[in-house]
Amino acid sequence: MELSGRNQLKATVKEVNLGGIMAEVTMELDGGAEIVAAITRRSAERLDLKPGDSVIAVIKATEVMVGR
Repeated sequence: MELSGRNQLKATVKEVNLGGIMAEVTMELDGGAEIVAAITRRSAERLDLKPGDSVIAVIKATEVMVGR
């Protein structure tokens, strides 16, 4: 599958927390940094996400905030 999103990061699922409608997926990147995605519970179940799975985090944003 090809995607238009250019920011594609290889990651490993660290944790999946299923809520009523949404799921929180914590992923670990090479080097140990973590990112968290909020996706629908249905998508998490359809993808059968579980700790240890290799995934690709695709980040597509029209805005990036920088704080200091």
